[in-house]
Amino acid sequence: MTRTPEEISHHLLDAARKAGAEAADAIVLDGSSVSVEVRSGALEHAERAEGTDLGLRVFLGKRQAIVSSSDSRPETLTAMAERAVAMAKEAPEDPFTGLADANQLITDWDMDALELFDPTPEPSAEALMQDALAAEAAALAIKGVTQVSDAAAGYGTHRVHLAATNGFSGGYARTSRSTSCVAISGESTGMERDYDGDSRSFQTDLRSPEEIGRTAGERAVAQTGARKPATGSHPVLFDERISSSLIGHLLAASNGAAIARGASWLKDALGQQVLPEHLSLIEDPHRPRISGSRPFDAEGLPTRRRAIVENGVLTGWTLDLSSARKLDMAPTGNAARGVSGPPSPSNWNLSLTQGDRSRANLMRDMGTGLLVTSMIGSTINPNTGDYSRGASGFWVENGEISHPVNECTIAGNLRDMLMRIIPANDARTYLARVVPSILIEGMTLAGN
Repeated sequence: MTRTPEEISHHLLDAARKAGAEAADAIVLDGSSVSVEVRSGALEHAERAEGTDLGLRVFLGKRQAIVSSSDSRPETLTAMAERAVAMAKEAPEDPFTGLADANQLITDWDMDALELFDPTPEPSAEALMQDALAAEAAALAIKGVTQVSDAAAGYGTHRVHLAATNGFSGGYARTSRSTSCVAISGESTGMERDYDGDSRSFQTDLRSPEEIGRTAGERAVAQTGARKPATGSHPVLFDERISSSLIGHLLAASNGAAIARGASWLKDALGQQVLPEHLSLIEDPHRPRISGSRPFDAEGLPTRRRAIVENGVLTGWTLDLSSARKLDMAPTGNAARGVSGPPSPSNWNLSLTQGDRSRANLMRDMGTGLLVTSMIGSTINPNTGDYSRGASGFWVENGEISHPVNECTIAGNLRDMLMRIIPANDARTYLARVVPSILIEGMTLAGN
């Protein structure tokens, strides 16, 4: 008889108690996915996957151990628990480990309000293939596109259930539907590529495959004839497609695990200004139909809306239970985990205050500089915030795009860069990270 993730998680806890665990939590992930890739008007690859993964964490005092499996048979659950308890006996003590107290746990939540699961029937492989073919055809119809390296469509369901001996038991399900296309322009050594794609929780929200293919093709053609820019100090406009990476560096530096290790260029910045004073960075895990939404974290604590940066000032760290205990602070409900590792701090949905000017207006005002649309590689010093990344995009002269550029490096220091950001008003509000295009003056640019 097929058991639900909830039933499996509670059977794991029972097995842990019988094996001698003083406390335990169990997480069960159950999901299925189907994906289709096409090339040259024909099916290239089709895949369907179904599986259940389970993880058990047991505690003996301040010692913990974690085991995982993809086998949910009763005898396997028993063996997992016995192995975990044996491992915990040999593990070193960790004074900061342990489950949440009962008064910290979420007691009620409204899953319907989050709209994470699309009740629409799963699309057939044929329907997915037709979407991929439509995206490919739309890209190839753009003059200058020589080939499409990849056009794909997919659908997946994901269920998670978490249970613990402190009394918590909760789970939810989510769906995802996606279409993507990678187009190539030019020939031989002059080939350039670019992409477009969309992923949504609800199928009806997904952009059309024709639009995705057409955009991928237009972007690839626009890159034709790219060359290196001149070395110097110039303003850099980070396109909305990649601007969230800058905020990602701020989030990594304000992560409680990094702060507890002392390995962060923001470690002494709590309560200080880290962004221009008119900007705030809001985390909201309760936005409907958004991939980063969830009612509780991986330790059973309620998630909540909070201002990570308010009016430019860093208000707090992103904390799970362990990092909060190390820093003698309250957890923020930001624990994430898989089946084979302990919880760690992670961020949910984020929104940066948008500006009052369009990207075109920012580009006009920047005069001469670089519009970055793609980035590769990364050299970020976590202790100093020194920043260096490979980039490509377009050179801007007199406020207008002049020609495409590639093979250049942009560099600076994140603490200084973030204090100088000027946001546009073009963020896509349906993304988990809502960050507009961002202009930063005085970046170091290395090209020819």
